[in-house]
Amino acid sequence: MWSAAWMYYATGNTSYITFATDPRLPKNAKAFYNILDFSVFSWDNKLPGAQLLLSRLRMFLNPGYPYEESLIGYHNATSLNMCMYFRRFGAFNFTKGGMALFNHGKGQALQYVVANSFVAALYADYMEAVNVPGWYCGPNFMSINDLRDFSKSQLNYILGQNPKKMSYVVGFGKKYPRHLHHRGASTPKNGIKYSCTGGYKWRDSKNANPNLLTGAMVGGPDRNDKFKDSRNNHAQTEPTLVGNAGLVAALVAITNSGRGVGVGAVDKNTMFSAVPPMFPAAPPPPSSWKP
Repeated sequence: MWSAAWMYYATGNTSYITFATDPRLPKNAKAFYNILDFSVFSWDNKLPGAQLLLSRLRMFLNPGYPYEESLIGYHNATSLNMCMYFRRFGAFNFTKGGMALFNHGKGQALQYVVANSFVAALYADYMEAVNVPGWYCGPNFMSINDLRDFSKSQLNYILGQNPKKMSYVVGFGKKYPRHLHHRGASTPKNGIKYSCTGGYKWRDSKNANPNLLTGAMVGGPDRNDKFKDSRNNHAQTEPTLVGNAGLVAALVAITNSGRGVGVGAVDKNTMFSAVPPMFPAAPPPPSSWKP
């Protein structure tokens, strides 16, 4: 579903959207089964992202038949996924400090936080772009600003509004991790070529990293808001590509979110530039009339 949506937007080949909206696909993916972990966008679960991409198609182009049956299902599933982000509904646990435990307190918690903060801000922008003020979570009306507030709260936690009063992004603020589980950051530039095992003494050193990995987001705290700044604690101190990609996406999304129209607003058209018109072509002009 994820790859089919992207291939359709990239090529305009209708076979991809036909595949993505084949009713058998969401059934096999259990897309409409309301499975909690399937609502979390992550490196190994693209289902929420795919549903959001296809919701965008419905919201902005509204292709109708024969795609509508599946698209409305994806749209409804996306709205339900957003409901699960809110602490008040109890789908996911949160730490006392306010971090959402999308991976149930396992290591590398922050990569899940930023990925879903990005998705939340993006969906808020999609709704605003089509003049929809919000959606319902059961009997509760949730506004697009509720989604943005969720995203902001998670990013603020990462950047220092947490019980440890520290930033989990290296170089941001006055207090941040100094012992990253990262070979390049922990091995000094001293003219010596170290083997893989030769670098272990730097991994096990108690000294702060000699090289500052500015902008890197670490794995983050545990379910109790605790954080041990140690290179051997890779679940908390190791930066990852997927984590930093999500961080940049979330920061950009929340920085531009709420712009409405004009510069910074959601570009409704460029993503669909390869998509052919989703309505019948105009009939040819009638032949010249002769009495």
